[in-house]
Order: sequence, then C-alpha cells, then structure tokens
Amino acid sequence: MKLWKGRLSGTLNQTAAVLNSSLGVDVRMAQQDVSGSLAWARALERSGLITKEDLYAINGGLETISKELANDHFAFTESDEDIHTAVERRLTELIGAPAGKLHTGRSRNDQVVTDFRLWMMCEIQALDAALQDLQRELLERAESDWGVILPGYTHFQQAQPLLLSHWWLSHFWALQRDHDRLQALAKETAVLPLGSGALSGSGFVMDRFALAADLGFDAPSPNSVDAVSDRDFALDFTHCAAMIGLHLSRLAEALILYSTREFGFITFADEFSTGSSLMPQKKNPDPMELVRGKCGVLIGLQTGLMAVVKATPSAYDKDLQEDKAPVMQAADILAMILPVSAGALRTLNVNREHIAAALDPAMLATDLADYLVEKGVPFREAYQVVGQAVRWSVEQGVALPAITTESWKSLHPAFAEDVKEVFKFQRAVARRASWGGTAPEAVRLQMERARQVLGLKNGAKPPK
Repeated sequence: MKLWKGRLSGTLNQTAAVLNSSLGVDVRMAQQDVSGSLAWARALERSGLITKEDLYAINGGLETISKELANDHFAFTESDEDIHTAVERRLTELIGAPAGKLHTGRSRNDQVVTDFRLWMMCEIQALDAALQDLQRELLERAESDWGVILPGYTHFQQAQPLLLSHWWLSHFWALQRDHDRLQALAKETAVLPLGSGALSGSGFVMDRFALAADLGFDAPSPNSVDAVSDRDFALDFTHCAAMIGLHLSRLAEALILYSTREFGFITFADEFSTGSSLMPQKKNPDPMELVRGKCGVLIGLQTGLMAVVKATPSAYDKDLQEDKAPVMQAADILAMILPVSAGALRTLNVNREHIAAALDPAMLATDLADYLVEKGVPFREAYQVVGQAVRWSVEQGVALPAITTESWKSLHPAFAEDVKEVFKFQRAVARRASWGGTAPEAVRLQMERARQVLGLKNGAKPPK
C-alpha cells in the first residue's frame, strides 16, 4: 500500500514507478529517518496526540528497525518507494496499529529534508576531520622540509625564491578557508524543518523548539513554505565540495609537474604511483591525476544541482528528489581524495639537490632593484637599469653574479662592491620578513599560527 493511495484508483505505470522511487539513494539516510521518527513520536506524546503506551510501542519498533539496519538485516520490498515508506511499513509489521499514528501532523516533505539535514550534519563533521588531517600533513611537510629554498613561480616562470615551507603552507591556508566554509555550512544546516508539514505547517500545535533541541538542531525553521523547499544548504555543500576539490586539484597539478624528470623536485612513493601496461620504465602519478580529475566532477555536481533547484517555484516539488544524489556523490568523492592527498604528501620525497640546482640567479633581479633603492635611486629608474642588465646578461650568456663590479658601475654609479651580496638566495628570502612573508622568522610565526588553528600544541621550532 502506497502512503498516498486513496485518491487514485489506478496502478502507477511500472516505468513511472521506477522513476518515482528514490530508495536507492535515500537508503543512506535510514538511521536519520529513524532518529527523526523517534523525536517526532516524543513530540506527539508531549502534545497529547498519542498515548504513552503508543510511544512505548513506537520506540520499541523503531529501535528494532535501527538495529536491523545497522546489522544489514532489514528486508526491503518492491513496494518501498523511499526510506520513509520502508520504515513505516516495517514499523507496522512490528507493532501494528500504533504505527499508523506516527505520521500524524507530518508530511514526507518536511520529513525528507529533516533526514537530509541530519545526514549532512554528520557528513560535514567527517569531511572536516579529513580536511584537517590533510592540513596537518601540510604543516608536517613545512616542518620537515625546513630550510629548502624553492624557485617561486608566477605565470609558471621562475619569479622569486621562497622557502618550500612557505609554499606548503600556502596550500594549508586555502584549506583553512574550506574549513571556515564548512563551519558556516554546519550552522546553516542546523535548522529544523520538521513540523512544517507539506507546506503550511502542522495541523497540530507542536513545540518545535523542543523538537529542534531533541534532534540536535540549533532552532526550528521560521517559515514552513521555505523550510520544505530550501535546498540552499545542499547547494552550499556542493559548493564547499567543489572548492575543496579545486584546492586539491591545484596542489595535485603542481606536485605532478614537480615530479617530472624535467623538474625533479619531488618523487612520489610507490604506494601512490602506478605503472604502464606497455612502457616498463614508467612511474605515473595516477592518484594525483585522479584527484585533479575529480575536481571537474565536483564542479559538475554543483552546476547540475543548481539547474534542478532553479526550476522549483514554491514549496516542495518532486524535482527536489534529485537533491541528494549529487550531494552524496560529492561526499563520496571527497572521502576518497582527501586521504589519498594526505597519504601522497606524507610519503613523497623532496629532492633537495634538484631544487637547489634549479635556482636561477635571475630571480634576484627585484633584489637588485631594491639594492639601488636603498642607495637612493628611485624604484622606476632602478627597475630600468636592472632590466637592461638582465637583457645584457641573456644576450651575452653571462650569469648576473658573474658580471664584474666595474660593469655594474657602468650601468649605474650607485652600484658598488657589495652588489655581490645580493646574489645570495638566503639573503633574498630573509628580506621578506613582513607578516605573511617567506623569511624564516615570518614562516615560523605562520607555522605557530597554523598549529593554533588546528588546536595543536606548539612543537619544536625549526632550526635557525
């Protein structure tokens, strides 16, 4: 018997019935459906709509169902079009008539979105924990790779030197913004729709504030029409997922490039590499490539859900049955790629010699201009002079550090013997000592801040 049987006398077309069924997706919210029903039964008893005996019977039946679900002993039938139907059908089998009282004042419209929000509240916590595990790995890399000076890139051309620790932490802070978004999403999700009915509110007076507290929500929804139609929280979940995927993809892209023979900056562990079916010599960064590829899927899931929701005019429409699949798929993807990214970071090897050999003194051109500025030369004039020096260096095939002091003076009289001090990468890095810069002292402070946001005790400071 369908929950909506009565008005219609015909039997739903078999293909339409398959289309109408959502059990394959919303079965993942089974325990949340039981939790919501337990709380609703308690609310009904508080309102005098069911007796204590009814509540006792309903509680016992739902607890049995919860155990059956947990142990994979719950038997679904062809008539179960969604998880709500399945639970109510089984409850009727277990306790008989009292089960028919459970749906009093409740609609599947407010029931399903309550289940969905409960499921997401749990998922956000798990996702945030995995995200912070990855942040800890980035912080560990910053600490273990201390002292390595990396070529910094803009437009993927060598630009200025920076500490590799600083580069690792640049990805840490991107993930911290993801963490902040998840925290905001958790608050947005913790609004209770239950008690909104189909769209106009329950026909019985219910203490929805007590109901919200019972289920762990912050507060009940203020408007019943909005409550059953609002899927902003689901859209925001897919947005958070896409942003996390984007940040993981950027990290993966850089590491893939740095692992090539041409760069040779890092080597992935065998546990996070694959081979070729044809070329015996290959060691491919497939896991990182898949992390990069999954980002595109996450972006597509967000776009697809937005396209579904945009066509729903008011209250609940069946289109919203399509809200859970993209959210759950996004959650599943992140549950795979976050630990893979963390594992790849934890086990990769940094090839310090290759990195040191890649440092081009031309990256110190800005430091040359700053040297002249410190001698009283206006920056724009200093910039032009150093640009001429770089061009001459390239044309003559002479590295900047090999230019004689006399040649420097011929370019500008402010140059002196101490110009040779500019061509020390450690000096260039140490000069960027402002808050957020790449100087060792600034990065030490940054690492302390990173430990604080993760709730970690300050560890041993990196060496001077």
